[in-house]
Amino acid sequence: GAGRGPFQGSFFGRLRHFIDVIDPTTLFVSEKQLKDSLKLLDDFKNGIVPPGVSDDKLWEAQKIKQAIIHPDTGEKIFMPFRMSGYVPFGTPIVIGLLLPNQTVLSTVIWQWLNQSHNACVNYANRNATKPTPTSKFLQGYVGAVTSAVSIAVGLNVLIEKAHRLNPATRMIIQRLVPFPAVASANICNVGLMRHCELSEGIDVLDSNGNVVGSSKIAAKHVRPWVHHFTPLCHMALSYS
Repeated sequence: GAGRGPFQGSFFGRLRHFIDVIDPTTLFVSEKQLKDSLKLLDDFKNGIVPPGVSDDKLWEAQKIKQAIIHPDTGEKIFMPFRMSGYVPFGTPIVIGLLLPNQTVLSTVIWQWLNQSHNACVNYANRNATKPTPTSKFLQGYVGAVTSAVSIAVGLNVLIEKAHRLNPATRMIIQRLVPFPAVASANICNVGLMRHCELSEGIDVLDSNGNVVGSSKIAAKHVRPWVHHFTPLCHMALSYS
């Protein structure tokens, strides 16, 4: 489960690890490549290293496994909801959010599509070490869609009524509306969908990957990072 070994101890090592996680080239990995990678990692875990296999080959196999297989369930993650698919599959929706001269209906549709995609990504990459009621995920989904639509439509209505703004200024402000709507909705989405981690804790592993206990403190350390990181991802995707 670790990233590129000792490099995880530095910022750039962790950055390299997450670049591997979101690398869209892993979307094109064939079923045979995946099976070969899983077998290679299993052999390595059992102390069997086939001749001619380099460290780079082992890390590449680990990268493929992390990108496709859920670490808790051991099942394949549906391609559009993998972290490596977040940018390729999310970009068309972001383009839709930024289209000019949107009606109330088009704003609602694009915000709904965006939060539906986000909710599916959150669910597909959830912490599955403990069972979570489906109702919790539905609450997060409904809360995210409601907050996104309300903020986006509300801000657009306010801008339309701001007659003192000249057309150019109004257009620029309207282009910025999706970000506060999406950012606040994502915080709501993550907060509601992962609330159980705070109340029940998350599993803590030792250096060998063995579960040594469950910690609410660890969950509290992780959640604020997710809350801050998620809106930044959308800002980078929207305005890059």
